[in-house]
Amino acid sequence: MSNFVFDLNPIIQALLATLFTYLVTALGASLVFMFKKVHKNILDAMLGIAAGVMIAASFWSLLSPAIVMADNLKMNTMLVISIGFLSGGLLLYIGDKVMNYFKSHTLTGTNKRIFMLITSITLHNIPEGLAVGVAFGSTLYGLDGASLLSAWTLALGIGIQNFPEGTAVSVPLRREGFSRKRSFFFGQLSGIVEPIAGVLGAILVLKIQFLLPFLLSFAAGAMIYVVVEELIPESQTNENKDLMAMCTLIGFTIMMTLDVLLG
Repeated sequence: MSNFVFDLNPIIQALLATLFTYLVTALGASLVFMFKKVHKNILDAMLGIAAGVMIAASFWSLLSPAIVMADNLKMNTMLVISIGFLSGGLLLYIGDKVMNYFKSHTLTGTNKRIFMLITSITLHNIPEGLAVGVAFGSTLYGLDGASLLSAWTLALGIGIQNFPEGTAVSVPLRREGFSRKRSFFFGQLSGIVEPIAGVLGAILVLKIQFLLPFLLSFAAGAMIYVVVEELIPESQTNENKDLMAMCTLIGFTIMMTLDVLLG
């Protein structure tokens, strides 16, 4: 079964991988049918592990192959990689500012909180889907660190952190008085952008080769921004900060080991 999947076109694999990350989001949102409240330490630990996985993936699965490709294409490697990396973070920074301005000036009360939940998570899911798509597309170029296994591992890491994100949308909506079905609907909806972004990322890489170093580093910058701005701070909002920090190190070690030994 695994060989059959690995033999598929990278675009198809990117679609399957991001459908998986979406389904994990939906699975997290589905907890609204089973529990009124999910233990926060469990969600925080998952976020910590996912943060570690994504930090490691940003280098070994994205930045390292980007450097190799830029060198092969005789580009100004540091300039291209630096611009791409900063652009990924800058885009999300600007997106956050725009959304915060819109939310604070047009919405109030419960509607404001609901809108903030859905849009903030949806906004951050776009570069995550793009990162997965770019990782799969880059496998055709034979770059060091760019392998189907590392791309699938990256999707697994993003899927892990999508689980509490789906819960983070659906459970608060339930507390605001939404029905369980509506709470689940909006929770899973936040992840539907990932398959779209994943396929787009893979197509761009395969069709426009010279953009690959920029897109890889762009995806890495966006992921690091999400980790630093959202995942790590959210995982630290409890009394077990030291334990959550260890979860991040564990996630990093898992991804690093898979990339170095099997990538």
